[in-house]
Amino acid sequence: MTAEIESLVLEHLRAIRGDVADIKDRMASVELNLATLGQQVGALTTAVYSGKSDIDGLRRHVERIERRLELTEG
Repeated sequence: MTAEIESLVLEHLRAIRGDVADIKDRMASVELNLATLGQQVGALTTAVYSGKSDIDGLRRHVERIERRLELTEG
């Protein structure tokens, strides 16, 4: 291999190494964002189930009031 070809190959390898380093940085950022989204989805899921539990409690309370006031048909 001539020196010129070796130099060209090294230049391409350096460019590839730079691109790979850039991809690694971007992937780290994507992984961080994905982890953050996972935490947010978990928090939203907890909030939804908490709200559902509150609504179920209110429903039971209203049903009990309706029964005591004889407002139900069954």
